[in-house]
Amino acid sequence: MITKQTNLFLEIENLIKKLDPQTILNKRKGVLQPLTDYIQSKVSKNKDIRINFICTHNSRRSHLSQVWAQTMAHYFNIKNVFCYSGGTESTALFPMVAETLQNSGFQIETISKKENPIYSIKYANNEHPIIGFSKKLDDEFNPKYEFVAIMTCSQADGGCPFITGAEKRIPITFEDPKVFDNTPQQAEKYNERSMQIATEMYYVFSQINS
Repeated sequence: MITKQTNLFLEIENLIKKLDPQTILNKRKGVLQPLTDYIQSKVSKNKDIRINFICTHNSRRSHLSQVWAQTMAHYFNIKNVFCYSGGTESTALFPMVAETLQNSGFQIETISKKENPIYSIKYANNEHPIIGFSKKLDDEFNPKYEFVAIMTCSQADGGCPFITGAEKRIPITFEDPKVFDNTPQQAEKYNERSMQIATEMYYVFSQINS
């Protein structure tokens, strides 16, 4: 039986309680199932779970996925889950992503303000922060073997038929909120994508029997 954690920041915990996985279509649940199966197989064998979310620029969807997956693993008390993100190229974490997460209750601190800023992203007082910055998928910051590669955009999925060191490669693609950059809908659409990813990661980790 899963024991949920209660030491998340209150705003994040309250947001999670409002998520409704029943809104996920059965076809989409089928897309998510291989990730659930992978996590369950690792949990059943008491092995570490390493998940690398990959997109083209490692600037938007892959970071949102990394952050929400790590948060949901904590919420559902699934131990030894380590989430990463990377791209086929390195750019920068788009500022609206950090702002969207901050609006959801995450504590964001900018560690470095260079062209590729480095962020500390915290979801709970006593947990190690997620370090967010744009990097290539094979960056030294990321795992080299025994991980699952989650392809969060169709361009990276098509452009990377083979991920070195990955035990499994699973396409779970999301629409890019970038198309709404510099429009009146920008904040709304980034939040919409963030909430979709949060709901789907909630669903995945809620299926795990620890």
